[in-house]
Order: sequence, then C-alpha cells, then structure tokens
Amino acid sequence: MNQIDVSLIDWSRAQFALTAMYHWLFVPLTLGLGVIMSIMETLYFRTKNEKWKRTAKFWMKIFGINFAVGVATGIILEFEFGTNWSNYSFFVGDIFGAPLAIEGIFAFFMEATFIAVMFFGWNKVSKGFHLTSTWLTTIGATLSALWILVANAWMQYPVGMAFNPDTARNEMVDFWAVALSPMAINKFFHTVISSWMLGATVVIGISSWFLLKKREKEFSLDSIKVATVIGTLGILLSFYSGDESAYQVAQKQPMKLAAMEGLYEGGNNVSLVGVGVLTPGKAYNDTKDPFVFDIPIPGMLSFLATRDFNGYVPGVKDLVDGGYDTPDGKALSVAEKMQRGELAKTALTDYRIAKKAKDERAMVEAKQRLDDNFAYFGYGYFKSPTDAIPNIPMVFYAFRVMVILGGYFLLLFIVVWFFNHKKKFENLKWLQYVCLWSIPLAYACSQAGWIVAEVGRQPWAIQDILPVMAAVSDIPTSSVQVTFFIFLVLFTTLLIAEIGILVKQIKIGPEKSDTI
Repeated sequence: MNQIDVSLIDWSRAQFALTAMYHWLFVPLTLGLGVIMSIMETLYFRTKNEKWKRTAKFWMKIFGINFAVGVATGIILEFEFGTNWSNYSFFVGDIFGAPLAIEGIFAFFMEATFIAVMFFGWNKVSKGFHLTSTWLTTIGATLSALWILVANAWMQYPVGMAFNPDTARNEMVDFWAVALSPMAINKFFHTVISSWMLGATVVIGISSWFLLKKREKEFSLDSIKVATVIGTLGILLSFYSGDESAYQVAQKQPMKLAAMEGLYEGGNNVSLVGVGVLTPGKAYNDTKDPFVFDIPIPGMLSFLATRDFNGYVPGVKDLVDGGYDTPDGKALSVAEKMQRGELAKTALTDYRIAKKAKDERAMVEAKQRLDDNFAYFGYGYFKSPTDAIPNIPMVFYAFRVMVILGGYFLLLFIVVWFFNHKKKFENLKWLQYVCLWSIPLAYACSQAGWIVAEVGRQPWAIQDILPVMAAVSDIPTSSVQVTFFIFLVLFTTLLIAEIGILVKQIKIGPEKSDTI
C-alpha cells in the first residue's frame, strides 16, 4: 500500500464525521417521534376520540419532514465508504455490505411502503390497517437502525469472519455471530432507546411553545402526557443499556474505556470520575496528575467494567506498555502488537509470492504465520505505540456531557409529568421555557454519545484489524477538501430549510378538522 498523506487521513475523517453528525441530527428524532406518534394513534384506535387522531396527525407531519432530510444525508454517508474509504470497502466489503444490503432491501423498503399509507391513507383504509401501517413505519425505521448498528458494532468488535489470503479480503463465515454479537445488541438497544428521550424532549418542548402562546391547550397537555412517559422510560432503559454497553466496551475496547475515564494508570478498585477537569498537555507516560480537579466515586469503575468492586481495570499506560495479567496471560504491549502486525503483513506478502511461484510448502508456512498473527494485523501500520491512543479529552468530556444531560432529562421528565398530572404545568411559564430550551440540549446529549462511540474507537476503522490510516482512499487531498466544504454548505442549507419548514408547520399547528 502506498504511503498516505496524513492530511488526507484527517480530511477524510473530518468529512465522514461531518456527514455522520449531520445525519445523526435526524435519526434520533425519527426513532423517538415514531414511537410517540404510533402510541397516539393507538390511543385514537382504542378510544375513538378524535383528539388523538388530530394529535397523531400533527406529529406525523413533523416526523415526515425530519425523515425526508435524514434519508438524504444517510445516502451520502453510505456513498462515502466507496469514495473516501475504498481500501476499507475492499478489505471488508463482503461483511460490512451484508447488513447494509439488508437495511436497504428489507427495512427501508418497509418504511417506504407503509409511510405512504400512513400519510395518505386517513379515511381511505380501515383504522386498523392505518394503525398497522404507522407501527410498521416505525418498526421499519427501527430495523434500519438495527442493521446499520450491526455493521457499526462489527467494526468495533469484528466477529464471524475469516481472512482469505488469496483475495486479501475478510469474508463472512457466520452471519449470526455478526448480527447477534453482544456489542451489536447492546449498541442497538442503547441507541434506539436513547432516541426516545430526544423525541420526547422535542414533543414536550414544542407543546410548551403552544402553551406559552396560549394555543392548543388540550393538544399540548395530551402530547406532554404521552411524551413524559416515553421519555422517562427511555432514560431509565438507556441507563441500563448504557451500563451493559460500558461492560462490553471494557471487555472488547479497553482503550476506549480508559479514554472515557481519563484513566492513565489502572489498578484494582478503580474509581469512576463523576466530574473532573483533565490536566492540559498530559502525556500517557509522564508524571503529571491526570486531573486538575475531579470528584471520584470509589470502586465504581472496577464494578462497571468487571462486575467486581476490586476488579482490575487497565489504564492508557498499561494498555500501551502491556505486562498486566489477563485471562489469556500477560497482556502484550502495543510495540509487541506492532511487531506481530508486521509479521502478519510480511506473511501475507510471502504467501502471495509463494502462490505465484506455485510453492505449496511455502504457502502453507506463510499462511500459518499469517493466521498466528492476524489478530494484530492493523498494528502493523502504526509508526509509534502512541498511534493507539484516541483523543482522550474529547472522549472524556463528551462522555460526561452525555451522562450529566441524561440525568438532567430524567429529572425534567419526572418534574413535567408531576405538574402535568396535577394539572399545574399549563400555568408554569418558567418550566415551559425550560422545556422549550431543552430541545438543543437533547441534541447535544445525543451527539455526545456519538462522539464517545466513534472517537473513542480511534484510530481503528476495524478494531485491531484496520486503522483509518490504512482504510482511506488514495485520492488527492484537495478533492476531499473541496467536497468537505460542498457538503458543509449543502447540509447546512438542508438543516436550515428543515428548521424553516418545521417552524412554519408548528406555527400552523394541528389541523382544525379531519380533512388533509
């Protein structure tokens, strides 16, 4: 592989991050609002009360506007695997492409089929069929997320595959190991359920705006009633699934966990940092204190990572230097893994030379060396052991933003539900303003979670197998720079347009009659 310009790697990562973060502005609202509007229509189906039909139809319009723009950004995101990450696509396309194909053929087809009935089928199909279409649209969106998250989880914990030295590609050998890996299951539930929180926040915030404007009182209070229940349930389940996700990260991606906690030197009975400020300029192997200020929770990180308050958790320095005990023996240092990676790369070259020379004995010997060292293949591209360390401050602070805001929203939903249940919420303007201005905080919480998941696994495109420096396309850096700014303008324009359309639709409010 040719030497890749570092600036090309950085620009390619920046462009993909830009696209993913814009796309992620739309996905959580689709997932969360889908559940809420489906429940509202279910209430209409069961009670025959027209107010629930009117309520459901309004939130469906908000759902539809958001869904359309989300599809546009998602399509561009998938194209970038071919344009900017062609080495990645070649190396693992046989595996990564499978869940994406299922998502496109099955889940997205389900959405596209039933969303038309959902929007245009009122008074044209039976109430039961329309309700079924609404739920199938929501389920289709959720299944789309499932298969995309299965693909993403495989990148973070590659299983169910075998490397074929004849093609220099990874091939799937166990589909169900990929689809049902613990990493995939936990990532799916945590991502989808946390989206309920964002959807609930948007519903409560917009409903509060109507109350502040002294409009649509019954509609707003009914919407808040449903949203607070879904939001509270979403937050509580997110805490549970987040705990399970953290446990999986501790087992499969210990460097990410160390970055999340700013843990440079590990040990037993390790504290969880509740709140802290990292020491600027801290290197993994210097003697500086990791924190300027921190509030630790004794033993909690050990418990979360190992289910034992006295469990051993490695820090960044431990992971780089190796030597600590693991169930499989002494942990290798990154330098040793780099040597193993070089052996794997050399063995692959030797295998292909032997194959060309039709030397079967040399082929067998080279393949054995390749198999023995392939688990560290990606380390062979590193120039220094420090290449294995992600951006610790970004991951550390993003994790705390996510957790602190999660706690904030749990409290907010409970308070709003309480006052709404007591029929006092409509008179509390200060709380209505809090709910309205909490909408951007929900997006901040969601984006922070994405940063933890994706920045925390750097430098890996595929954990231990392929770093981003080897995954990027060998194209002119200027091409990526130009398209970066084109996408920036395009996505910003789409976002502004969507917000404008949403604001206009919200100002119009729910329909006054049953006609569309």
